[in-house]
Amino acid sequence: MSALSFNAAEHQASTLYLPPGSWATVLDCLCEHFKAISREQWLDRIARGRVLDAGGVAISARLPYREGLRIHYFREVPDETPIPVTETILYADEHLVVADKPHFLPVTPAGEYVEQTLLRRLIRRLDNPHLVPLHRIDRHTAGLVLFSADPASRSAYQALFPTRQIEKRYEAIARALPELSFPLVHKSRLVEGEPFFRMREGVGASNTETAVEVAEKNGELWRYGLYPVTGKKHQLRVHMAALGAGICNDPFYPQVLKDAEDDYANPLKLLAQGLRFRDPLSGQVRCFESEIILHW
Repeated sequence: MSALSFNAAEHQASTLYLPPGSWATVLDCLCEHFKAISREQWLDRIARGRVLDAGGVAISARLPYREGLRIHYFREVPDETPIPVTETILYADEHLVVADKPHFLPVTPAGEYVEQTLLRRLIRRLDNPHLVPLHRIDRHTAGLVLFSADPASRSAYQALFPTRQIEKRYEAIARALPELSFPLVHKSRLVEGEPFFRMREGVGASNTETAVEVAEKNGELWRYGLYPVTGKKHQLRVHMAALGAGICNDPFYPQVLKDAEDDYANPLKLLAQGLRFRDPLSGQVRCFESEIILHW
């Protein structure tokens, strides 16, 4: 059986359980399993200690193949394009790290982004390979992201999210909606849309809920305060589009802007602005505020 997954516990390595086969070495198996990566690339990774056995020890190119053997490897993107933005660490202790993520920076490795992610940058800055994000915001959104810094206390912080013990506040700039009465609550059922990276509202019982208020008016644009009760992918972007006010500079909603390149001068006007929760270890109420400002 073959299983491929992102394994944060192994220094942010991916994990492969070697599938059935007749290969002589682990190297031969990797070359066959990942046809897009050349043998020379695998030899280079092995030589640099970027392929590990189950114990976290660098393997040799001559390691014999064995079905089910657990191998950890680090994803690499050749000539990864730098993302010209800088994150800010707002708070850090032995258990928790709070970062202010700029627009366009992914939280975790995916697709073409590996080293150019908030997680990898923080691991390098803090020299802590045990960092794991406790939640996600998408690449186009800026603002607060919480990270667990210690595996021993991780579950206590992770439990805050499914039990809704953490208050999240977002800001968004979008067109004015004078025809609606605020504050309001928008509920709907979100399902996967087309293309694969989008979500859409579907029929059936609601599985998402967002409270919306008007924080500031500026002619044809308003600044909205968004309070998600649930945390589905792209929830706020879909809900604002459904209300008739797609968030400014959104490349996905209400329509996909084809071939849209990252415009660092005109980011998505969506910010994870505030987080408030009672610390499960100390009992102290913690409040964090983003230092990023959404300009009109």
